[in-house]
Amino acid sequence: MKIETMRKIDYGVGIPLSFILTCLKFLFPSRKLQSEKPKRVLFIELSEMGSAILADPAMQRAVNKHKAEIFFVIFKRNKASLNFLNSVPEKNIFTVEDTSLLSILIGTIKLMLWCQKNKIDASIDLELFSRATALLSFITRAPLKVGFHNYHGEGLYRGDFLNRKVQYNAHIHIAKNFIALVDAAFTNEHQVPYLKQTISDEEIQIRKVAISDATKEKVSGVIKGLYPSYSSGQKILLVNPNASEFLPQRKWPLDNYTQLIKIVLEKHPDYLVLMTGAPSEHAEIQTIEDAVRSNRCFNFAGKVAFSELTALYTLSKVLITNDSGPGHFSSVTNIRSYVFFGPETPLLYGSLGNSSALYAHMACSPCVSAYNHRKTPCTNNMCLKVLSPEWVYEQIKPSLN
Repeated sequence: MKIETMRKIDYGVGIPLSFILTCLKFLFPSRKLQSEKPKRVLFIELSEMGSAILADPAMQRAVNKHKAEIFFVIFKRNKASLNFLNSVPEKNIFTVEDTSLLSILIGTIKLMLWCQKNKIDASIDLELFSRATALLSFITRAPLKVGFHNYHGEGLYRGDFLNRKVQYNAHIHIAKNFIALVDAAFTNEHQVPYLKQTISDEEIQIRKVAISDATKEKVSGVIKGLYPSYSSGQKILLVNPNASEFLPQRKWPLDNYTQLIKIVLEKHPDYLVLMTGAPSEHAEIQTIEDAVRSNRCFNFAGKVAFSELTALYTLSKVLITNDSGPGHFSSVTNIRSYVFFGPETPLLYGSLGNSSALYAHMACSPCVSAYNHRKTPCTNNMCLKVLSPEWVYEQIKPSLN
């Protein structure tokens, strides 16, 4: 289902349904908590693959500090993002097919039964003011329902299902907001608003993954198939020129990528450039390869499996990407990454890895937030266009060297 269609359903159907169920929620009482603190916690995050990485410190906190068993519900097409860090046991992951409204309704009914079977104690809604996930929190019938709340802000109505209402803070990193949700589920102190505590930068450190030699050898073989002289130690610049359809304004112009790659190849003859992306993005990325015309620049979209991306990041030296999944996926390795920001701010959504933001700090930026459901009227993303290939090269040059 298209993103815009989902937004319209969330607004047109979500608001009246949230109101009706809020009025009738006494007919569907939550189960009672059987212990002093929750033991089985469900995280709800449907649509953003990168958020599964950003939420990992919060999930680890639930497991290691609060000794909880964790569960997760996510759209089926995004499930692979949970495999990067294997935060959640496979048996504890519930996927929803989002190809149509009917498939979502069927998935919702199955989720309700699944939550009953697993006796979920607390649901933690990681989405930003989504009515759909608020309704999912309600149907879990969990004793504790935790999520972001707007308090005295107008709009963003999504019913009254939460009993642990956390103050969303747009001035701290989203990973800290996620930790606030977790700790709110486990505190015995009634607070208005939740959560009255400090969360340090050290508490949102991302875990690194171990990649097997076999996987690295497999990916190396794919690279060698394109560039026969490739050998261990070859310097590789990864370029991800695409972004999800959720917010296409996050894209740096393709012509700029072309010019940047030409500069890198000219000034760094020891570098190989691989342009990554999903198989569906192959044709668009091919236009860059055709324009660059170099035997050291390759369209690598779809060449390796999603699960093998960590090996590719480990074999590479530098990554440059739009503000999208790869900026977060790469954070589980030590690769040096540079991420373009414009419609959103790196202060809130910056990668937790070895990363730097490429950001123009324009007066209109960021133009999307939780308060406008991350939808912008902008049709001319000057916040990214003003970042010239020459300027970007100067920012990444120290890492290339």
